[in-house]
Amino acid sequence: MRRPLRSVLSATAVVLLSTATSVGQAAEAPAAKDGLATLVVAQEAAPTERLLDGTVEAVNQSTISAQTAGRITGIYFDVNDVVPAGALIMSIRSTEQVAGLTQAQAALKEATARAAEAQTRYERINDMYQRRVVAKATLDEASAGRDAAAARLIAAKAGLDAAREGVSYTEIRAPYSGVVTQKLVQVGESVAPGTPLMTGASLDALRVAAEIPQSVIEQVRAARKAVVYVDDRRIESTGLTIFPAAQAESNTFRARIELPKGVQGLAPGMFVKVGLLVGESDRLLVPRSAVVERSEMRGVYVVAPDGRVSLRQVRLGHARGERVEILAGIASGERVALDPAAAGLKARQPAAKHD
Repeated sequence: MRRPLRSVLSATAVVLLSTATSVGQAAEAPAAKDGLATLVVAQEAAPTERLLDGTVEAVNQSTISAQTAGRITGIYFDVNDVVPAGALIMSIRSTEQVAGLTQAQAALKEATARAAEAQTRYERINDMYQRRVVAKATLDEASAGRDAAAARLIAAKAGLDAAREGVSYTEIRAPYSGVVTQKLVQVGESVAPGTPLMTGASLDALRVAAEIPQSVIEQVRAARKAVVYVDDRRIESTGLTIFPAAQAESNTFRARIELPKGVQGLAPGMFVKVGLLVGESDRLLVPRSAVVERSEMRGVYVVAPDGRVSLRQVRLGHARGERVEILAGIASGERVALDPAAAGLKARQPAAKHD
């Protein structure tokens, strides 16, 4: 009796196992039958961002002005030229400055000789005073002459430094690497100290300026996270600086969103979108590779429970890494094809093929 009972139990187990296997295959029937890799779309927590308009600006941007008077004799860079740090960008006629340098060099030579002579005389008079040959007044006179000559030598060295600095003012050099944005003078123009010559900006370090509404300033200050959207790119900010006082005219707080060094495709003056983190909410996200783009249409291939494949137009939100947010067009629980090319071929097959 035990053997027949064990046989019955074994047969029952086999039937149950086969039934469970068939049920599992039915749940995945559309994907398995069509041979398509799919994803069941579901709501998931994602950061909530407040989108604002922003303007790209250079961290280092300045207008170079003349520091001496003269006539412009050469301009070596034009608008949109990239200038290395320390490069000569403009020159001013330096005849007067060079003459002043020559005069200062001559004055230094004379002062050096006078100081050496005064020192020698002082040493000689001091020796004579020690031997009680001259009076104390003579030694004091020699000491004063030595000190006066030393002071004139210091003044001559300072004059030479000033003359060299004046000559350097006739050679305008770039304070940092960047691009020329404005050329404000032409060759032959006379300039005076303070005359603007050229404007430039460094593209190595960029940031975005934006105005944050008062209604969300507390959430933004608590999170202190921001991203910049440029076309289809999402650029994570490296820092967020919020000014402490609001603008009286607009009741907004000015903010600076720092960008990574060396970011490509941006230039000062460009308009971009800034996303400021203000909380979290549930979103529908799909891989960007699953989205089909045809002219102005964006869509995904949806696999129905019966295995039918159809192209569904959707409205996209912002990209989040390798995934993109779906704002409208599909619902949670629907199955999306991960390979649009294979899904497109399946969708074009006759309806009978799905039966």
